[in-house]
Amino acid sequence: MTDSVSRRPLDQDVFDEWPAAARALFDGSSLGSKTGFTASLLTTDANGHVRTSLLGVGELYAPDSRTLCIALWPQSRAAGVLTRSGRGALTFVCEDAFYQVQLQFEPLASADGSSSGLAHFIGFIDTGETQRVRYARLTGGITFELGEESEAVLDRWEQQIEHLKQAAAAARS
Repeated sequence: MTDSVSRRPLDQDVFDEWPAAARALFDGSSLGSKTGFTASLLTTDANGHVRTSLLGVGELYAPDSRTLCIALWPQSRAAGVLTRSGRGALTFVCEDAFYQVQLQFEPLASADGSSSGLAHFIGFIDTGETQRVRYARLTGGITFELGEESEAVLDRWEQQIEHLKQAAAAARS
């Protein structure tokens, strides 16, 4: 073990705005090239149990440097928790680092009154943290491959991101 590793094996950074690489993941573009990416949304239910929802890039959109819009199935536990408490943490791997972002969510209305069949939320960054170790590279978290219906999934994701973009724009005006 070298002196630099033994002195400081963990690098941590705190942020309240999306770092450029993280924001690029959630910019709503090039979804086909980001299909393996997965983020975990952690919430706490009414019994105090931590629940995890896995989200892909087709359910996440960052309209600016401090917010994140998400699309969830309306009947999901996560949608219920966010409606009631508004608190959630998003975790993911990006650029060799582990990210954990604490967000305060509120429901996000559709811009044109239509429904995509999903519940939309807008989250505001409370605090975020990255962690890296110098002795190893974090190369991935939970990843997946799309199956036989990949084109249909990508089409759905494009529509979901478009709904999130419109709703986010309407919320800011």
